[in-house]
Amino acid sequence: MTRPRYIVGIDLGTTNSVLAYTQVPDSDSQEPEITLFPLPQVVDAGRVEERILLPSFLFLPGPHDVKESDLDLPWGKNTRAVGEFARERGSEIPFRLVSSAKSWLCHSGVDRNKPILPWEDSVDVEKVSPVEASAAYLEHIRHAWNHSMAQDDSSRRLENQEILLAVPASFDAVARELTVKAAEMAGLGTVTLLEEPQAAFYAWIEGMHDTWRKAVKAGDTILVCDVGGGTTDFSLIRVGEDQGDLTLERVAVGDHVLVGGENMDLALAYALRQKFKEQGHNPDSWQMRILWHKARDAKEKLLLNTDMDTAPVSIPGRGTGLISGALRSELSRSELESILLDGFFPRCEPSDRPAVSRRVGMREFGLPYAEDAAITRYLAKFLAGAGDAPAGEDLVIPTAVLFNGGVMKGDPLRRQLLEVLHSWAHSDAHPPVRELESRDLDYAVARGAAYYGLARQGRGIRIRGGTGRSYYIGIESSMPAVPGVPSPLKALCVVPFGMEEGTEAVIPERRFGLVVGEQVVFHFLGSTLRKEDRCGDVVESWEDEIQEITTLETRFDSEGEEGSVVPVMLEVRVTEVGTLELWCVNIERNQRWKLEFNVREQ
Repeated sequence: MTRPRYIVGIDLGTTNSVLAYTQVPDSDSQEPEITLFPLPQVVDAGRVEERILLPSFLFLPGPHDVKESDLDLPWGKNTRAVGEFARERGSEIPFRLVSSAKSWLCHSGVDRNKPILPWEDSVDVEKVSPVEASAAYLEHIRHAWNHSMAQDDSSRRLENQEILLAVPASFDAVARELTVKAAEMAGLGTVTLLEEPQAAFYAWIEGMHDTWRKAVKAGDTILVCDVGGGTTDFSLIRVGEDQGDLTLERVAVGDHVLVGGENMDLALAYALRQKFKEQGHNPDSWQMRILWHKARDAKEKLLLNTDMDTAPVSIPGRGTGLISGALRSELSRSELESILLDGFFPRCEPSDRPAVSRRVGMREFGLPYAEDAAITRYLAKFLAGAGDAPAGEDLVIPTAVLFNGGVMKGDPLRRQLLEVLHSWAHSDAHPPVRELESRDLDYAVARGAAYYGLARQGRGIRIRGGTGRSYYIGIESSMPAVPGVPSPLKALCVVPFGMEEGTEAVIPERRFGLVVGEQVVFHFLGSTLRKEDRCGDVVESWEDEIQEITTLETRFDSEGEEGSVVPVMLEVRVTEVGTLELWCVNIERNQRWKLEFNVREQ
């Protein structure tokens, strides 16, 4: 296998995707530099330009929507568009535009491998699955990199590099697995997943260089508040000390909250619709889909250009069966801030929780957006459940906040959330919750993922995320059958207490029998009491100290084997996103089977 020459971080975002990279250092004296990679993309019909941001939109044109050569790229002809032109042209023909693929990727209510996007009912429109759409963005990135970096040297091809791919901390195991599948479909091969809030924190460290140790101190609890295009993620990182050196430990991860920039764009679109109605126009569903995209553009312009007071908005009009002149309005900065502050970052009490309303029995099927849009109420719930709150207090109050996500570029939004956090402190003597300034909210995740790749090689500090208990798998005893007495179940330790995420182990000198060719059950066990067990230890009498967590039913197939027992050794890995991977390896036949369990979802 070719030794990687680059470490590459990819932020596969709901709204935008970004790639950052650095060379693999050849020596300790070499100072690695993380660089953002400009991605060539069609920005207008027949015009290609390089942009750091690749909008995560896929345009599936009809035969008359673009000319045949309009979508050509430097590496070849194209029949679909990814990136800026896809977003702009697709907003005019929304039933041919795939967006929010990342949100659909974590929607358990649909088959994410089936062609269901664009979601709107439409005739004669090609559809793709959420996995295929995600793969299209990654494939575009791979072609762009290989065209610019590897035309004359295959060792520089993206698929031959060390790739760190960031995903929401709240992604479940299926969404993570589908993200890996999308990367494989895109030709990227092996990728390592990393949580986005952790990546954002790594980017802050990288941007601060060695001075980050002066910005935090032992005992600090840092909230990473990541409001992206589709989701809101919270993580808590605690600063400790070990023999005089500062340490970092991720101590809590929030639930999956489907509230983000898309919800805000829709809220702005409804406000704009009211303006149009006051002009005597009532936008229909087709115009509202366009208005949703136009509201996003207006929001981004106002957040990016602080000297702008208003952003123009126009949508196609409707005549008698024909499209007539455009309808025009504008979004003001004061309207933007009012809608976002009051609707998404309202002041609330620390005891407040997200509102749950009685649901209508029949509803339109689509993304399972959170019922309550108030991010501050989800934050109160997260901090109340994070544990380790001081005596007499109901929730953990962080000492500092690191913001991430393009939405949080708005100063009023960050300021309001900091003020809300301080209002939750039980004493006015509590020091104000301070902000850790991020160098760039749009690029932080990709830069941080690349930094993490360096940290894995000992060229930077790592955030610890050790398991909070020991984990075991049930092993059926090999003994003669006794009437009325089931075979005892022994507990084999596969993850010792505190095993760091991103590490792996092999259970040595032991062989186990794996049943293949039929449906079987596996028992996952855990213990917070047995902290001295090591990987490979077998506990025969465990009922008082080890509890069964869950069972997993599955079937492992092996050609020519039906209900057979094959000898395997066990390899264990706790991934960067908290997944326990237990690999059963038949060395003689070069076969591997994987069991997977999320150590954070108890």
